[in-house]
Amino acid sequence: MLFSKKIQIKNFEIGLLFREGDFVEVLEPGTHKFFDPWDKIRVAIHSQRDAFLVDEQLDVIVKSGALAERAEVLDLKQHQRALVWVDGRFDRVLGPGLYAYWTKFRGIHVEAFDAREVRFEHAQLKSIWQNTTARQQLEFYDVNRDCAGVLFIDGRYVETLGPGAYAFWRGVADIKLVENDLRESMLDIRGQDIMTADKVTLRINAVATYKITDAKLAVTASTNVQQSLYREVQLALRSVIGSKELDPLLSAKETVAEELETIVRRRAGDLGLTIVSVGIRDVILPGEMKNLMNQVMEAKKAAEANLIARREEVAAMRSQANTAKMLADSPTLMRLRELEVLEKIAKAGKLNIVLGEKGLADRLTTML
Repeated sequence: MLFSKKIQIKNFEIGLLFREGDFVEVLEPGTHKFFDPWDKIRVAIHSQRDAFLVDEQLDVIVKSGALAERAEVLDLKQHQRALVWVDGRFDRVLGPGLYAYWTKFRGIHVEAFDAREVRFEHAQLKSIWQNTTARQQLEFYDVNRDCAGVLFIDGRYVETLGPGAYAFWRGVADIKLVENDLRESMLDIRGQDIMTADKVTLRINAVATYKITDAKLAVTASTNVQQSLYREVQLALRSVIGSKELDPLLSAKETVAEELETIVRRRAGDLGLTIVSVGIRDVILPGEMKNLMNQVMEAKKAAEANLIARREEVAAMRSQANTAKMLADSPTLMRLRELEVLEKIAKAGKLNIVLGEKGLADRLTTML
């Protein structure tokens, strides 16, 4: 028919009738006909299988009472938020506003929260975390294993959090969560040029091993706790090395390291740290000093070698003197010694006898 409109609404749908832009009523499933010669009628069809009714005139529709027994209305104030579960599955997080959700085809469960309680806690936080719409209303943080998270809200310290997942409402307060690793860490202090008490400039490389034991203090006592520790070790090195002469320093590095550790440990406690150890890794001498030290060492070793050689010579001479005295005091022992010499000569396979002076010839004849 001319100027007539025919609207078909399925059994899972609802029609919203508007005339000249104003909401009129809700249309039930079925066929609806309208005479509209001036095209002033509009019907918006919505599926009740969708969780929510979305319409630009939702406030008007709600106030008319037309949704009674068809949908639930949720009016969230500025400080309120809500979690929506559809058929037992997490669906979304709602911010402040007016909402209407259908109740006929879907199982809808809504949890309301006061966002003025900035921290959000829920038994199924991991499931909520994985939802992209939740991130529009929630800030998520993850404190890793062996770490501690220092929580500040609006610039004020609140608490120190252990490992785990945490969430906070957006737009309510300024949230800052600073994570600190509680495991042992190592800090290298390289290339420190320090002058000893006897005016020798050394280049020192040191290392400090530390742990954070007070996470709050480590964050609040310094803008950069590692840089602060570096500075303290550096100053302690200059104090300890500068008070000692070169030779005692090189011969007692462990004592120097203990003294250094004692100084650093006191200051580290004020930074929320515990010092595990502080040690001097390298002591590098200037080139000319290194040459002098090498020369001294060479001279020292040469003197030691010469002394050892002299001791060996003296010992050999003393042994020879003792042997000669024994032979002189015992003719029989002297005779045995001579026979040993002749035996060795005979074994060589050649014996030459040279006759010279009478004494020597008589003695050889007598021996043979």
